Amino acid sequence: MRLDKINRNILSLLQSNARITNQELASKVNLSPSSCLHRVKKLEQAGVIGPYIGVVNLDRVCRSVMAIITVKLQDQSTEGFQNFLRCAEEIPELVECYTVSGGFDMFLRVAAADMTRYNQIVNQLLDIIPGMVNLSSHIVLSTDKSFRGFALESLLEE
Repeated sequence: MRLDKINRNILSLLQSNARITNQELASKVNLSPSSCLHRVKKLEQAGVIGPYIGVVNLDRVCRSVMAIITVKLQDQSTEGFQNFLRCAEEIPELVECYTVSGGFDMFLRVAAADMTRYNQIVNQLLDIIPGMVNLSSHIVLSTDKSFRGFALESLLEE
């Protein structure tokens, strides 16, 4: 999909405030509300934006253990990766998964209620392919910068 300057502005504004009204968004990008809504709908239909979610501040809601887990699979086949990912997908506390290059195959981010549950998750991950999964856990002590959107200005330079 072609992203002209107006579409890039819409993306930047929605990325920083997904609850902005269409009226306010249209005003900020110098469009009529109907034209703005049409553009937003096209961006949604193209899969460029969405889903819209609320970010929960876990520290304000409950106690939790956040961890980054590095994964190294002994079985480097496509089937081995797909099997691991399919099983990992069923763990609701596993909130992010990245397949990466380098010394590890994946980075996982886990948000567990406590260390007991975290240990259960680690055991579940190890049991996906018994004896074929190496994990290294890294407990998050603080979040010093959390994701708040992409630097679209530099990524979408023409």
